[in-house]
Amino acid sequence: MYKKEDILIFKTESGKKRIAPFFLDSVSAGFPSPATDYMETKLDLNEYLVKRPTATYIVKASGPSMVDAGISSGDLLIVDRSINPRNDNIVIASIFGDLTVKKLKKKDQSLFLISANSEYPSIQVKEEMECFIWGVVTYVIHKTTK
Repeated sequence: MYKKEDILIFKTESGKKRIAPFFLDSVSAGFPSPATDYMETKLDLNEYLVKRPTATYIVKASGPSMVDAGISSGDLLIVDRSINPRNDNIVIASIFGDLTVKKLKKKDQSLFLISANSEYPSIQVKEEMECFIWGVVTYVIHKTTK
């Protein structure tokens, strides 16, 4: 489980755009395809990853509890607080004031926060717990090399 002080929260400075080249062709994940020699346009990652800027935050994951869901320690999680959480969404939850990233699961009338690592227990949300869903994870950004 993450504590608030273990998660870094980022907001982009208004008016500052980070633009990267965007190539016309997709990259094949199967057999290679011939590459093109030109770019289609510039890609603003804010426009691509952030649908609702006023409700979106970026948090940095810490720990291995979600590795089987493709979330590693140090990954950046794009979190949208305006999305209504649904069954099987990966969410940021606040439990007694501590933030954690887990998969939301509803079974019968019970609600669970499920770890994606068998070494970490799942959390059954009980009525007496101070727990709320802080936002839904919409994208995960991670390095492929260390």
